[in-house]
Amino acid sequence: MRWILALLLVLAAGATLTILVKGVIGMAQQKDITGQRSQALMQKRILFQAIAIVIAILLLLVLRSGG
Repeated sequence: MRWILALLLVLAAGATLTILVKGVIGMAQQKDITGQRSQALMQKRILFQAIAIVIAILLLLVLRSGG
């Protein structure tokens, strides 16, 4: 159970980083005039961050219980 949660945490953190990098590159290129793509990327980043936090809490609870 621990290694599954650890793997999911790494995947969620990687997804967050990927979306963050896409957003920064998009802002640097200044192609998104209306900001809709930037807003969508930010919402995805927040979603992946929330998932990563929940997984981290679950992992800590599992480690604390000795499982």
